[in-house]
Amino acid sequence: MNLLHWSSPDLSLTFALDDGPVRLIGVGSEQDLPPSQPLVEVAAVGHGLSPSTYRHVDTSLGQQLRYVRHDEDDATLRIVQEEPGTGLRIVSVFEAGAGVRAWSEASMTGPGTLELTFLSSLVVGLPSIDAELLTAANSWMAENRWSTHALRSEALADIVSDAHRHVARSRYAVTNSGSWSTGEQLPIGVLLGQSYALGWQIEHNGPWHYELGESRHGGYLLLSGPTDQEHQWSVDLTPERPFTTVPVSLVAGTDRDSVFAALTRQRRAIRRRRPIDDRMPVVFNDYMNTLLGDPTTEKLLPLIDAAANVGADYFCIDAGWYAEGDWWNTVGAWQPSTTRFPNGLAEVIDRIHSHGMTPGLWLEPEVIGVRSPIADELPDDAFITRRGRRVAESGRYLLDLRSTAARAHLDATVDRLIHDFGIGFFKFDNNTMTGPGTDKDGTSLGHGLLEHQRALLDWLDDLQTRHPDLLIENCASGAMRMDYAMLSRLHLQSTSDQEDPLLYAPITAAAPAAVLPEQAGHWAYPITGTTREAFTFALVNGIPGRLYLSGHLNQMTPTELDLVRSALAAHRTILEDLDTLVPTWPLGLPTWTDDWIALSLNGPDVSYLTLWHRTPGPSTVTLPLSRSTIEPHFPTENTGWTYTWTDDNTLTITADTPEPSARVLRLTRS
Repeated sequence: MNLLHWSSPDLSLTFALDDGPVRLIGVGSEQDLPPSQPLVEVAAVGHGLSPSTYRHVDTSLGQQLRYVRHDEDDATLRIVQEEPGTGLRIVSVFEAGAGVRAWSEASMTGPGTLELTFLSSLVVGLPSIDAELLTAANSWMAENRWSTHALRSEALADIVSDAHRHVARSRYAVTNSGSWSTGEQLPIGVLLGQSYALGWQIEHNGPWHYELGESRHGGYLLLSGPTDQEHQWSVDLTPERPFTTVPVSLVAGTDRDSVFAALTRQRRAIRRRRPIDDRMPVVFNDYMNTLLGDPTTEKLLPLIDAAANVGADYFCIDAGWYAEGDWWNTVGAWQPSTTRFPNGLAEVIDRIHSHGMTPGLWLEPEVIGVRSPIADELPDDAFITRRGRRVAESGRYLLDLRSTAARAHLDATVDRLIHDFGIGFFKFDNNTMTGPGTDKDGTSLGHGLLEHQRALLDWLDDLQTRHPDLLIENCASGAMRMDYAMLSRLHLQSTSDQEDPLLYAPITAAAPAAVLPEQAGHWAYPITGTTREAFTFALVNGIPGRLYLSGHLNQMTPTELDLVRSALAAHRTILEDLDTLVPTWPLGLPTWTDDWIALSLNGPDVSYLTLWHRTPGPSTVTLPLSRSTIEPHFPTENTGWTYTWTDDNTLTITADTPEPSARVLRLTRS
């Protein structure tokens, strides 16, 4: 057997090259992966599975691929395989980062057509599936809900034995459909085996799929974008029309926290960071628990003054600024309301500029209301359609970003707002899903959606090339599109629309498992008139990430405003190092109902430990931490909580407050 060894800075891979399909037989220090699992699985009409299962392994074409050559340099490896009977060529591409980024490129070497129904981005053999799988459910206002699954006992029964001729056909599958890439599940997983630990993410802003299973030879992990079985996806492969899968990232570690640390480094490696992204401003947004989509000149001017007074850098006017009345199914023109702003929106924008803040606007660019005049002005080609009819969801049509008319409309809209008002920040929202896709131009529904989602990414790239100083927040009903196709490009991610500070705590704490801390926009919306502990709790939610400020600042007392300023000062201190810190969870990844929650963001010498206690009354918790010097970071007064080192690796914390409370601590190692 010939072996091919290739490494990224943090991960080494070993491939078997012989008279069968190429196999990945070594990841990191693990060199005894199953020798029989092909690196690529691919199915087409007339070329399916053997045996028939719901799984996407054991494909006949995948078994018939043969090694042709490979090309490598310090950053990229390309392995070429061909299937001689059909003329199918697959190139597996590996790109070095903190782990590896991988995808598959399919083409035809000669005349003919294959209708692909499945193509993996990456398949990895596993030495055993007697392992724990960490996955995260995701839904509106309940994002980042991680749980642990024992694969052997919960999903993949052991039926393999020498006396039994059948092999397992079951799988553990995690799938997301539609245009909300994280509408139900996060495209991220961590697998903790007895001798290995792997992590992955699928980097696509539309449908995706991954699965785990086993055969007589061991287990497998398969990562892909849309499929025919799950997403009504297929594509005709011809000599003139190749196809490339969505990219995925793979990392390795020794345990849970080391894998999430590797995922954090990998996200930083693939992020297309621009000079303007170095600015990490504090943004005030008028929506959450404040104006709630009802901005007017009268309401905004005192808020702008108050936001500037506490030190906000940007001021974003959220939904409603374009509305004369009920606006849900009339949006699309994106012209400022004349009734909300009698002297024009410019009066409000000028007030923002006068304080030295950068103005921002909320925009939902991908939809046109069915009652909007724009719906009649744009051709049918500009919209997602099925069998020639426009798809309508919740009173909205959905733009197809493959259309030049659709893109021209959006370009004109964004360029006008930037030119007329000096907008430097957009909150791009997306509250309406496309469904399974579009069959325009004769594509499958799933492939039409894939092309549209890729066209959206192209549009974002072009927009930021034209406006290099523009910052964009990624939002979709909170975090329903929190993927690294979008986040490799955009500045900030809305982590939720959750309105209850007590329920926001587990969202904030778990977010760094899915998104970089320097991109995680956590709402901090203190409510005037609440107790000091409740007021503090709401601010703490925003500090270990990107504090996204809201609340009726203009109605707050001087004492409350001083507490807001103190929170911003504590946050800005963390911001100085935030893009180098890595997360750990001393109490484990939080669940939705945990009493105590802990998140630590760690640097070489300093860690910021955020703690939440969510039930009334005194309580004590112990954390496995190395002895450090503890300072209260926010609030700066050391009251209500006590901290005691019981030995060099155990910190005992007691909250003596009669109500829920939260603290941020600075831990300095000697």
